[in-house]
Amino acid sequence: MSSKTPAERRSRAMALPPLADADERAISSFLDAIWAESGLAQQTLHSYRRDLEGLARWRDGRDGGLAGADRAALFDYLAWRTRQGYSPRSNARLLSALRAFYALRVRRGERSDDPTALLEPPKLPRSLPKALAESQIDALLAAPTVDTPLGLRDRAMLELMYAAGLRVSELVNLPATAVNLRQGVLRVMGKGNKERLVPLGEEAQHWLERYLAQARPQLAGKQALKPLFVGGAGDEGAPTRQQFWGLVKRYAGAAGIDPVRVSPHGLRHSFATHLLNHGADLRALQMLLGHSSLSTTQIYTLVAREQLKQLHAKHHPRG
Repeated sequence: MSSKTPAERRSRAMALPPLADADERAISSFLDAIWAESGLAQQTLHSYRRDLEGLARWRDGRDGGLAGADRAALFDYLAWRTRQGYSPRSNARLLSALRAFYALRVRRGERSDDPTALLEPPKLPRSLPKALAESQIDALLAAPTVDTPLGLRDRAMLELMYAAGLRVSELVNLPATAVNLRQGVLRVMGKGNKERLVPLGEEAQHWLERYLAQARPQLAGKQALKPLFVGGAGDEGAPTRQQFWGLVKRYAGAAGIDPVRVSPHGLRHSFATHLLNHGADLRALQMLLGHSSLSTTQIYTLVAREQLKQLHAKHHPRG
């Protein structure tokens, strides 16, 4: 396989022939129609245009250009892209654009056949969530300096996100009324406005109590703010998702963890993986994470299994 970089591939694409007028009209007509039918996002439409233009330039008007391509031509183009180093995910997106393009031409009676009918999409590697080791989580949670109001707030946010397995949007949008310290539970509004109750755990409850008693009154001042987590002086409302992302990266660096490997969602992945490693039931984990389907939760069993394989390979005398 070619080792060309994306920049080299873009340079190669720029050297291809300009787009023929007939191909430009066909692509523009398709994009207008699919936008009207499906209301696709502009980013998706741009991606479709880029993919279709790539095939059109590669064919350079041969045998009817883009509109006249047959199955063999599409197969050759996909094979060429693979040799050029395009990823399976990129080729899968291309095939999606081609399927939509030729399906429309068949519906309009502009073609009698669909050249993508028997083309198989490339197999995509299954991406597993990245979880931190428990020792790394301990270091990350201990990174904030808790003798300042903001530091105490950050410690409480990190502890709560890991203890409850929250999405970052759920964390920053928590109202102050979501916490019941007496019962030790958190009421979370998840995707699709689905509500769930999540236990806090002793550590998270401890840091929440300290934050609510010592830091939040100073940060909120005289404002009757509704968010559970509030900003500092001059800030209104809760920290944004982007601000919390920056906090996680900063504390990861302070804890000696590569910030590239850490994200707010990584705390949620770590929550799920560590629970499974300690024997949690998959159905219970589904409820805690707020997944509507068990199949979504099952990916964490692969993460746990992979970590066990690595542990065995590292420490077993015949690993």
